[in-house]
Amino acid sequence: MKEKYITLQQALDMVQSGCHIVTGLGAAEGQAFMNAVHTIADRVKDVSITNCLTMSKGTFLDKAYSDVFQINGWFYSPPLRAAHANGNVSFIPNHLHLAGVKRLAHVAPTIYVGAATPPDKHGYVSLSVSNTYERRMIDAADIVILEINPNYPRTFGDVELHSSAVDYFVETDYNVPSLPDIAVNELDKAIGQHIADYIQDGDCIQLGIGGIPNAVAEALTSKKDLGVHTEMLTSGIVKLAKLGVVNGSRKNKFARKIVATFALGNQELYEYINDNPSVLILDGNYVNDPTIIGKNDNQVSINTTLEIDLTGQCCSESIGYKQFSGTGGQADTAIGAQKAKNGRSFIALYSTANVKDANGERQRVSKIVPMLKPGAIVSLSRNDVDFVVTEYGVAALRGTSVRERTKRLIAIAHPDYRDELAAKAKELMY
Repeated sequence: MKEKYITLQQALDMVQSGCHIVTGLGAAEGQAFMNAVHTIADRVKDVSITNCLTMSKGTFLDKAYSDVFQINGWFYSPPLRAAHANGNVSFIPNHLHLAGVKRLAHVAPTIYVGAATPPDKHGYVSLSVSNTYERRMIDAADIVILEINPNYPRTFGDVELHSSAVDYFVETDYNVPSLPDIAVNELDKAIGQHIADYIQDGDCIQLGIGGIPNAVAEALTSKKDLGVHTEMLTSGIVKLAKLGVVNGSRKNKFARKIVATFALGNQELYEYINDNPSVLILDGNYVNDPTIIGKNDNQVSINTTLEIDLTGQCCSESIGYKQFSGTGGQADTAIGAQKAKNGRSFIALYSTANVKDANGERQRVSKIVPMLKPGAIVSLSRNDVDFVVTEYGVAALRGTSVRERTKRLIAIAHPDYRDELAAKAKELMY
């Protein structure tokens, strides 16, 4: 066992030209490795790095290293958005439940590096905060390096891994990367309350990330017996669990268990999931499978979008042609929820946004538009949209014609833009 323990430098020495490195999602990323990998740039070339929702602002993302490292991301976070302009960062289109499966059909990792807890007395580590694709990559990698860290929560589910499946351990002691709590504004509260009004006692919920999902969580404190089957386990969900609002007592699958594929949030979240048998971190290919999601009666999916057109197409990951985030599990969870008995899917957005015009000046625009921006990526097709929510209300689009949904979406647009939207809809024969 002792021979498995190596230094960070020894781990970096294993990287050779042409290597394909995969690291964990979000807080499961191998932070020490990724923050130091730029130091080998003078001796390697054509190194590929695949990540997802990276929390690292590693120097390897700097333009100075763009000729050495090719970075591919399943989901852009701020560091990847900033680095995209360097020309060596590219997005991997995916539905999250198939991200790892489809990537492995294309290329297998030479090295997997990620975070984990130290081995227990039985020799098992926990992959801790994510198994969205991590275990599949570990099984496929030529070399498996885990950064074991006593600060990581020990979780259960599909995350237990025996030391015999790991080639090398690097001992680390950094804090688990966290997300600050996003302050909830008045628009968030209005949208959150609209959605909460549709959620019943005993429903099984999925929440995304950001101010609106946080506001939804705050608006659910009066509910009872909620269950959780979610892609991302958030700080808002943990608060509901600690209040007793979430107990999973009416769930069909994994009753009384919170099911997620990754956890990312504040320190309170990490402390809650540590050694907590009521929380299961399961394989993302399973958790986000729409068919599996649909087996939970009363499943409710709550996600956000950046822009929606009058036919219901949701652009949730790009601003025009510029990649902003990713599809993630939006389609997985929205479609899955609608497969469920009494299931519902909500897509939320502010009615307007302040954006820069050609002169660099801020102007207010409607986020409900006749047509998406040129190059916009459709993250959720109009065939799969259900409820759309702004601060002005809820538009139920399930089963509606283009004419019907156009009228309903205009009704929840900002009042200043409704006449303009209606005129354009007539012009387009909607």
